[in-house]
Order: sequence, then C-alpha cells, then structure tokens
Amino acid sequence: MSHLVLAETAASVSELKRDPMGTVAAGEGFPVVILNRNEPAFYCIPALAYEALMDRLEDIELNEIADARASQAEISVTINEL
Repeated sequence: MSHLVLAETAASVSELKRDPMGTVAAGEGFPVVILNRNEPAFYCIPALAYEALMDRLEDIELNEIADARASQAEISVTINEL
C-alpha cells in the first residue's frame, strides 16, 4: 500500500528515539516524517515552523471572519460608546 509523504526528510521511530534533536536537525527547519514499519506515523517539526503554521492558520480564520462581515451593513460607533 502506498502512502503520501509530505516531507523531504524521513526517519524511523528508532532513529528518533536514538537522537531526537539530531532527527529534527536533519530536516534543516522543515518537517521530518517519522516512519513506523515504512509507513508515516507522524511528522516532527521544529518549534519555529509550528509557530509559523499556527500564525498562518489564525490569519486564514481571521480572513474568513472579515470576509463574512464585509457584506454586513456598517455600524456607526462613537469613541464614548466603546
């Protein structure tokens, strides 16, 4: 059975156990797919990449909210009402 692998670097669970930080470093800042019996088990990503991913997801969610509100009528508010 074939599997989609979404990383350029792969490592086994055994390699990850032996040298966790070396496994992450092997990805050079990009995700590393961790294989269990030659099947993707999970992806290991550096903290900076994860933070960037979370920021991007938040931006997408906020854009969806802004797009939904763009068609609504404008509301007039004074500074004292805030």
